[in-house]
Amino acid sequence: MGSAPPAFRVLLVDDEPVIRALVPAMLEGDGVEVRCCATGAAAVAEARSCRPDLVLLDVVLPGLDGLSVCRMLKADPALGRVPVHMLTSRSRPADHAAAQRAGADGYIEKPFKGQVLQALVAALRGR
Repeated sequence: MGSAPPAFRVLLVDDEPVIRALVPAMLEGDGVEVRCCATGAAAVAEARSCRPDLVLLDVVLPGLDGLSVCRMLKADPALGRVPVHMLTSRSRPADHAAAQRAGADGYIEKPFKGQVLQALVAALRGR
């Protein structure tokens, strides 16, 4: 028996406890691991520590906002290629444009369906 393949790591950054409970329940299992942070500063530190395969990032966070976190991650040579998808209730075209300017790879509006996140993870894993 060989060892299990390395986990696909998702870093979820959201200040809402219900989102930090729901997303892992939707995604974890079958080699997917979800790590959660509630602040932008914690997200940057955790991303540097765990090297995620995907970052799901709220825009509105205490302290450092999600757009600033996205810019910092994209500017980091070790993390710049990690896909960052904004996970937010902001739905105006200007919000989408701001996320794109910050370097976000995608934009998922709340409320979202679990299937959307599952499909994203499956696509990034090549499954």
